[in-house]
Amino acid sequence: MSRRYAILDVFTNTSLSGNPLAVVLDSEGLSDEQMQKIAGEFNLSETVFVFPPENPGQSASMRIFTPKVELPFAGHPTVGTAILMATERFGEVTVEQDSVVVLKQKIGTVRCAVILKENAAAFAEFDVPSLPEPAGPTQNVELIAAALNLEPSDIGFENHAPSRFRVGPSFHFIPVRDLDALARARPALSMWQAGFGKDGHGDAYVYCRETRSHDSAFHARLFAPDMGIPEDPATGSAAAAFAGVVNYYDDLPNGTHHIRIEQGFEMGRPSIIDLEIDMENGGMHAVRIGGQATLVARGELFV
Repeated sequence: MSRRYAILDVFTNTSLSGNPLAVVLDSEGLSDEQMQKIAGEFNLSETVFVFPPENPGQSASMRIFTPKVELPFAGHPTVGTAILMATERFGEVTVEQDSVVVLKQKIGTVRCAVILKENAAAFAEFDVPSLPEPAGPTQNVELIAAALNLEPSDIGFENHAPSRFRVGPSFHFIPVRDLDALARARPALSMWQAGFGKDGHGDAYVYCRETRSHDSAFHARLFAPDMGIPEDPATGSAAAAFAGVVNYYDDLPNGTHHIRIEQGFEMGRPSIIDLEIDMENGGMHAVRIGGQATLVARGELFV
């Protein structure tokens, strides 16, 4: 049987940068085992499998797999799939075209606003389906530093300290003092479980306030060796959970806060993630993730 697929580069306006994503269309009839094997075959950070919508209010259902596990929610698959679904619907556009794409994921229903443009990268922004929440304590700084091949003195800046938050999957958020420390970070696999193995969630999002661009607020890297992702070029679900970190340590006032995050530069896959946080009455009211994507390939699977 022939099944269409597409490859998109997400959180970038330039092909062969950002975070590559495989989206398999016509996924009906695939078993869980087949989907996991296909994701391993593509060997990208995530592969999406698209199914018909469960009700008329949805555009499609989707499932997300890393090379090793299935995820209930992820950011760059949401942005990339929304843009692909809008492109499938409208085709080549000659004027700017707005669209709403509603995707059913395991975490719930995710609404995405998509803007298609002629001869330009499309943009999608989605409402994060649940607000970030704390995900438990972290290990001590010495173990965290050892797991990242850093010194304990590299960890932390201002009042930022290691923390854990989640929107769907949980992440360890590790602040480091500057871009130099961030560039030196790399997983020490022999120490990874000691530093990040608490509760079976070992993804480390390492960030600093120093950035490459004056338009950015943070520079980040994401290491997830337990999921088969040595380093991820762009991680939208982590950026969504990072809203909890920013609010906790930076004590955001009421209003809408636009926060741009750089990621993937050390890999040669520069990515830009737009994070928006709405604060009302001293609390977090809504979180949105946005970014561009480019379509780089189409093909067929015979599975």
